[in-house]
Amino acid sequence: MQVQVAKSKEYETIYVLRPDIDADTADKVQARVSEVVAREQGKMVKVEAWGRRKLAYPVAKHRKGVYVYLRYVGKGGLVSELERNLKLQDAVLKYQTVQTKADVDAAGIAVDPEEIKFARLELPPEEEERESRERALGLLDVGPDMRDRREPRPDREDDFEDEPELKAKDEEGEA
Repeated sequence: MQVQVAKSKEYETIYVLRPDIDADTADKVQARVSEVVAREQGKMVKVEAWGRRKLAYPVAKHRKGVYVYLRYVGKGGLVSELERNLKLQDAVLKYQTVQTKADVDAAGIAVDPEEIKFARLELPPEEEERESRERALGLLDVGPDMRDRREPRPDREDDFEDEPELKAKDEEGEA
């Protein structure tokens, strides 16, 4: 009878915190993450705070977020437990985990203590640009590139001088 040993796998997780987060709340999230990895017999390999960046699309009415990157090694249940804990945190907007390697010898991985140290997130308060409601909804087309694309108006002759086919169509319509 053979005993099947579960192999460790290497994962990367990126989670995004609210942009207006204070350092204490960010520390609580980081402490929870390291606690879960330790409790599930995982091993942190690398931690990076990428800082405040623009999101691809608004998430919970936020246009920016604070990105944190984690690389760790662990067994199968570690990812689900980590994501469950991230989901419970109000400060976390989004998270995503990717498996990078399938069979990893966790004991053979050398970890630099400086790379797994959670740096305290001291982010200066950011002045959020107030965008008009019309511009946020895409109702305004003002800009140097949009002025060239305006539709010619039949009541102005100078709009048709560059485009003789439009002037001819306009004259046909009057006849």
